[in-house]
Amino acid sequence: MIKKIITIFSIIFIAFNANYIFVKADFSVNQDNTAKNILVEKLSQQIKEKRENIKKMSQNEKIYKEKIEQAYKKRASLANQLSIFSNRLEEIKLNIQSIETDIDKTNLEIQRTTIAIAEKEKNIADKKSQLENFIRLIYQSEQKSYLEIMLLNDSLSDFFDQIHSAKVIQNELKNTLIQLELAKSRLKQKEMDLQSKNKKLTVLKNDLEEKKQSLVEEQNTKKLMIAITKNSERRYQNLLWEEKQERLKANAEIISLEKKVRKLIEQQSNKKIQLRDNGLIWPIEPTRGISCYFHDPNYPFRYLFEHPGIDIRAYQGTDIRAAGSGYVARAKDNGYGYSYIMIVHANGLATVYGHVSKILVKQDSYVVQGQIIGKSGGMPGTRGAGRLTTGPHLHFEVRLNGIPVNPLEYLPKR
Repeated sequence: MIKKIITIFSIIFIAFNANYIFVKADFSVNQDNTAKNILVEKLSQQIKEKRENIKKMSQNEKIYKEKIEQAYKKRASLANQLSIFSNRLEEIKLNIQSIETDIDKTNLEIQRTTIAIAEKEKNIADKKSQLENFIRLIYQSEQKSYLEIMLLNDSLSDFFDQIHSAKVIQNELKNTLIQLELAKSRLKQKEMDLQSKNKKLTVLKNDLEEKKQSLVEEQNTKKLMIAITKNSERRYQNLLWEEKQERLKANAEIISLEKKVRKLIEQQSNKKIQLRDNGLIWPIEPTRGISCYFHDPNYPFRYLFEHPGIDIRAYQGTDIRAAGSGYVARAKDNGYGYSYIMIVHANGLATVYGHVSKILVKQDSYVVQGQIIGKSGGMPGTRGAGRLTTGPHLHFEVRLNGIPVNPLEYLPKR
């Protein structure tokens, strides 16, 4: 009987002390939360402002796109071309500002998420501390004597009140355990959100670098166009006509030669040339991005012809590798005009490498996938660049049965 009474009083003692622990902890947390809430609210307001700025810049970008489209619909003239360049420059500048603002917004979101993670971690630590204290009190109460426990209560009424308090504390303990599990689950979600935002930040920074490079190229192209034409409409029209004729001739050569090469291969009784490989590889790694895509609506000379490939940014003189094993059907050194290499592969595929500054393979030879076949070019006024070029890059085409197709559908994902 005495042991039972001691146990009851032990629970009362625990309840009294545990109540003090929980109240004290809650008071401390509330003070800390107030400061954090102010900071989080400030960050949220800044994020909202950044988001609104991005929306406004996006609307202005659409205006410049519309102006560019209107210029494309008009007659090809020097004035229209310069207008396209000017509007594209402004569009790219706005896009850069938009990306920079998005980076700022993402950094703010990361900061807010980091605070939320720290808060969850502290909440977990607090709950663990409460549990530890509660367990410690249980242990300590087992060491108390009957007399010590009796001294904790002044009357029988107090005794029953404390029993009720003990039940409340037990419920609080149960709720604390539940809250602890929820806090852990939310913490994992916050950490996943943070990882996602960090990945987005990396992508945005890469996009920003590409846009800055595009801006430089566009500025150089506009300057070059003014320098070549000397603001003469007649010179400009002659330039367009010459460029168009050169590209049409190159396209006709590519189609004709591919048919001849495939026919010769089929006629060979001793098939020494094996036109098989395990898909295409990048002729130049796209670490600096792609400046122009297949049938790109932003191609500055779209009214002359659709862009039949992709332009891979590369420093002048970068090694060009064969995207697949095959037969060199054409290796044309056109001086300061448009120089290119064409390789015929299996399964009706052929690849074209344009703006080549130096050719390192011979026509009618066989090359293996990854073999260096030439050096990249595209720098205005250099060998192999051609008349209309926006800067150092490799123009790369993939053709299926002679018809240009999107190279990105045949290349490994980057």
